Amino acid sequence: MRKPLLVAQREIVEAARTKGFWIGILLFPVIIVLAVGAPVLLAKAKSVRAYAVADSSGWLSDAVERHAAVSDTRRLLLEVMNRQLTNRNVEALPPVLRGIAPAMATLTPAQLDSAARVLVGAEAAAASAASGLPAEAREPIVAARAGYQSWWDTASAATVRAVHQAPARAKYRRVPADGDLNRRVADEDLFAYFVIGRDPVEGNRGMAYVAKNLADDDLPDWYGQQATEVVRQRRLERERISPATAAWLQAETEFAERTVSASGEQTAVGMKDKLRQNAPMVFVYLLWIAIFSITQGLLTSTIEEKSSRVAEVLLSSVSPVQLMAGKILGVAGTGLMMIVTWVITALAAVKYMPRLLGAPASLDLTPLVSDPALLASFVIYFLLGYLLYAAILIGIGSVVNTIQEAQSLMMPVMMMLMLPLLSMIPIGQDPNGTFAKVMSYIPPFTPFVMMNRAAGPPSLVEYALTTLLLIGAIAGMLWASAKIFRIGILMTGKPPKASEIWRWGRTPVGVVPSRQE
Repeated sequence: MRKPLLVAQREIVEAARTKGFWIGILLFPVIIVLAVGAPVLLAKAKSVRAYAVADSSGWLSDAVERHAAVSDTRRLLLEVMNRQLTNRNVEALPPVLRGIAPAMATLTPAQLDSAARVLVGAEAAAASAASGLPAEAREPIVAARAGYQSWWDTASAATVRAVHQAPARAKYRRVPADGDLNRRVADEDLFAYFVIGRDPVEGNRGMAYVAKNLADDDLPDWYGQQATEVVRQRRLERERISPATAAWLQAETEFAERTVSASGEQTAVGMKDKLRQNAPMVFVYLLWIAIFSITQGLLTSTIEEKSSRVAEVLLSSVSPVQLMAGKILGVAGTGLMMIVTWVITALAAVKYMPRLLGAPASLDLTPLVSDPALLASFVIYFLLGYLLYAAILIGIGSVVNTIQEAQSLMMPVMMMLMLPLLSMIPIGQDPNGTFAKVMSYIPPFTPFVMMNRAAGPPSLVEYALTTLLLIGAIAGMLWASAKIFRIGILMTGKPPKASEIWRWGRTPVGVVPSRQE
């Protein structure tokens, strides 16, 4: 193995000297950061949408304003609660919120509505809501009412966004409905305006939304939701239906999700369990990218060395089989370096990205990508899948002189690689179904399908049988590719036909077949 290892070392060194290798190493982290972070940063950079309301009802627009203030305040209080409980950036909060942070830590999520109504609700509503707070939290929250309202009335969108990016106050700003509203929208002095009819409780007559940019529907969706809740409350009061009765009438019939463990015990299903059910599909996609990109590099390297005659120089010191083995091992080494980078990036992404997106601090997705079973399966199936497709592609690379010549021979390989992607969702939904089991025993699909079925999971017998079958296919493919490689790597001129390549694979070792004209 000394000479193949020397060839592998050369492959790694040559790859490390190229810009493409380092671009491949850094590209995945950059893509992850851009894919997740860019929308957040763009949302933060998005200008505040100024809107006006032409209200003929005389009450709805003000009621929506109060309702939105309560909803936004609840979001801010939830963020304050999370920061206080996790001791994270509490000192960065505005003074009025920092002062009530200890009181927030004593509340339940259900009591946040009461706290929000105390801070921004009308006098009567605030007094009623205060009775729903525990004694230790009631006094500091009531004492902060005037200070919070003063802060809320003057806080800019950037100030609110510094606490939490989700509140509507950080995205929308109501302005007086003065002048020609249509002209103001046309001149982009106003993003949009709403028209409210005389009796929104009775129906939607006279209601309208006027905007120049209809592609951005966040504003009408948000305002429509707020108005719907306010109008619904008025309708309940008109029909003398209590809120409790209305909630009971509208309550959905729900079934608590539970699962059964291997021991036959019933356990509850949480959000992390659902996420873990879909985690293997993410690993399948990464596995596909890794195998496809790395084996493509092996194909390109083989063709370049053959066309530039470098292969002939190397074959003066090593045998064709040793050269092939060294190239496969070397490219596998560079591939593992890329995968380590990907794993580190994935761990960092699931740890810090949810916080960047404003998710609760209690949401920890790290166990999903650091699951030893998933990581071990990913590494094992990467190595096995890589060896199988590397054997195929290095054989193809040895019989052609350019990438263009390789395209026709690559078509069947590409079709084999696309099928696991197309079947990823149905297999993920039924990992132990007949289709998934049959696909598991087809060696070109085994790495992807078995990785996808990890949420099932398959039985140990299936793992053993499919792995043994895959190893046998790899051995057979490496044997056939070695026979093709020893002939094709030194052959120039017109590339052979598929039938001729098949004949090379059947030719005994030591016999050099003649070319077909």
